Amino acid sequence: MSPREHKKLIYRQKILNAASLLFEQQGFSDTSIADIMRAANLGVGTFYNYFESKEELLLTLLKNLAEKLDRAVEEGQSSNLSSIQLLELACKALSKLLAENRFVLPLFLSASAHSDKPELLPTRKYTPTFKPIFEIIIKQGQQNGEIRTDVPTDLIAEMFHSIYQAASFSKLNIPFKENIELKVRLLTDGIKVQNSRRTQ
Repeated sequence: MSPREHKKLIYRQKILNAASLLFEQQGFSDTSIADIMRAANLGVGTFYNYFESKEELLLTLLKNLAEKLDRAVEEGQSSNLSSIQLLELACKALSKLLAENRFVLPLFLSASAHSDKPELLPTRKYTPTFKPIFEIIIKQGQQNGEIRTDVPTDLIAEMFHSIYQAASFSKLNIPFKENIELKVRLLTDGIKVQNSRRTQ
């Protein structure tokens, strides 16, 4: 890698880091490109060398999180975990990613709060979704006889995906990660095929 390419990578990461922090502190809508570049200690014009818009930057952050979750699941698959164990691993990994990238939770909350007013959302594609990752695991588990087939795959995946919104809205005196773990345990107990050896 040339010094110029290395410098570009550093600048790009500085912009992503600054945006992540400001989206958490101020919210996506209230954070401007100028705010991001000021926090990154770079000129506003430099932004457009890396991203076309603030929305593209957000999509990049979300894509990076999805790729990290994918890698965690792939490691679990290489360890020959059952589908139930993979779901638990994916939920735990996503919980950790959300705790480390707190700008994502307000996006979940905004999507839920404005679900009946889509015109108030920038667009649906800026709402974080990790549902496809759950769908792949669940479908495989159904094919292997580990997960019930009397409930549609996408419905189960939707339930797992919605856990994070539910935990965010929760008024219970339970920490976020523990809240997630309890909900995951209840769901996995409900969807597993009881006589499957791999889910024991």
